[in-house]
Amino acid sequence: MASTAAAPVVMVTNDDGIDAPGLRFLVDQLVAEGRFRVLVCAPDTDRSGVSHCITWRPALCCKRVNISGATAFGVSGTPADCASLGISGKLFDGLVPDLVLSGINIGNNCGFHVVYSGTVAGAREAFINDIPALAMSYDWVAGQSSVNDLKVAAEVCMPLINAVMVEIKNGTYPKGSFLNIDVPTDAAHHKGYKITKQGKYMARIGWEQTVYKKPAVESYQTANINDDSEKDSEVDTSSESDLLFKRVIVKRSYDEEDGEDMDHKSLVDGYITVTPLGALSRAEADVIPYYKACLSRI
Repeated sequence: MASTAAAPVVMVTNDDGIDAPGLRFLVDQLVAEGRFRVLVCAPDTDRSGVSHCITWRPALCCKRVNISGATAFGVSGTPADCASLGISGKLFDGLVPDLVLSGINIGNNCGFHVVYSGTVAGAREAFINDIPALAMSYDWVAGQSSVNDLKVAAEVCMPLINAVMVEIKNGTYPKGSFLNIDVPTDAAHHKGYKITKQGKYMARIGWEQTVYKKPAVESYQTANINDDSEKDSEVDTSSESDLLFKRVIVKRSYDEEDGEDMDHKSLVDGYITVTPLGALSRAEADVIPYYKACLSRI
């Protein structure tokens, strides 16, 4: 085992909250390796689907959380807040992580879901501040997946995490992207790692008018954008004159004509998808001449 002082520093965050089993299993694996100094800076509650939202004016409350083998804080902020604070050197007494891991999320983050994902935002925030980062998600399927699958997902991600850390320590890890990793539903029988491209998979969201119901107990097993089961987690502040609407999944759209290396298709085929992402939202190159022509006519 490497000495604590010399060990590479890994920081874990997520969007499901610091008590989420995906994060806890990942931390357990990192601690069991005995090679890392493990830090945790994660939201104190479930902040799924907040994308890259940040807290601007209010101060963040950070409370120590007892996680064996790690130094951990639950933070009253978003995943991007947690990543930013955790890598700042202010929270962990000057310690800056060598690698940030965000996850393991419950529900895949393929295609357009990357835009909504707080898990991906946690990794992206580290990346834009020059810290290597990996976002990790498990393709949870209601009625089929179990909490133990999250433990397996953490286990099968460890070889990739170790390989990335070796590259970082050797100074050979590329700085132009961060990685978005999705583990298939049958994690124990995955077909291996596969480099993929971000596709256009999307669980299309619509709206339905509803009436207030007593909030149901929400579990981490249902806390993702892919789940269309009914759940209400907000405290009711409505009156009889208010109109209430809830999000519902209308359909799932796929974009598979672009080839076999799309992220969601490869994930469904049983691969652990590894998708390099950047932080910029550039348009497709072929639209630039169109807009140039439009501007020339103004």
